[in-house]
Amino acid sequence: MKLRIGILLLALVLSAVAVAGASRDANPPAPGFDEAGSDPRAMELADQVMNAMGGRKHWDEIQTIGWTIFGRTHVWNKWTGDYRLEADTTLVVMNLNSVQGRVWEKGNEVADAAHREEVMKDAKSIWINDSYWLVMPYKLKDSGVTLEYGGEKATADGRAADVLVLTFKEVGDTPDNKYDVYVDRATGLVTQWSYYKTVADPEPRFTLPWTGWTEYQGIMLATGRGRTDVTGIRVSTSDDRAAFAGP
Repeated sequence: MKLRIGILLLALVLSAVAVAGASRDANPPAPGFDEAGSDPRAMELADQVMNAMGGRKHWDEIQTIGWTIFGRTHVWNKWTGDYRLEADTTLVVMNLNSVQGRVWEKGNEVADAAHREEVMKDAKSIWINDSYWLVMPYKLKDSGVTLEYGGEKATADGRAADVLVLTFKEVGDTPDNKYDVYVDRATGLVTQWSYYKTVADPEPRFTLPWTGWTEYQGIMLATGRGRTDVTGIRVSTSDDRAAFAGP
């Protein structure tokens, strides 16, 4: 009897190890992620967030995402890098990887190459900012990111959360930024974030909630950011050629 119990316990332990390993393997870090400098507890928490949002497989299956925030409307093909931005009277259709494309201002296509390139460079910076406000929790193990575990803290509404501290190494337009990302202990979803302009700042520039989590094509996205909302969200597992064709 003791032998059978011992064998059963060993099987359960091995099964648990296999499941944990599978969970880690299901959400591999992007090339350039600072795995050596990141806290194992923080990386485990990042994987839990990914699972709570639908899992890496579903995220990778999504090809096109559209949304509006700060008065700017975006369509982004995750697979190809094709991108459409409508901001005030400016329309940009470009590829984020090559930073090549077309620009219209007040309905007229921009012919001047230097001005067109300047607008597209600005458009890419807008995409970096505005897409982070939408899909940051999917980018916790992105290239250049270092994750630290910030312990357990309460959100502004009093809910228990584990805190992920994100810093960056030579990535994006603002590599000196830091974020505290609050992961709800009950749901595994991000429910709050704090933004620091530099890692040396003693206090965040803002702390805002992440609310209105909703499922879109198998993935979860949050619509509320406290002082602003993300609207017009549309998610597809296919391409949207019409969006990248121009006006």
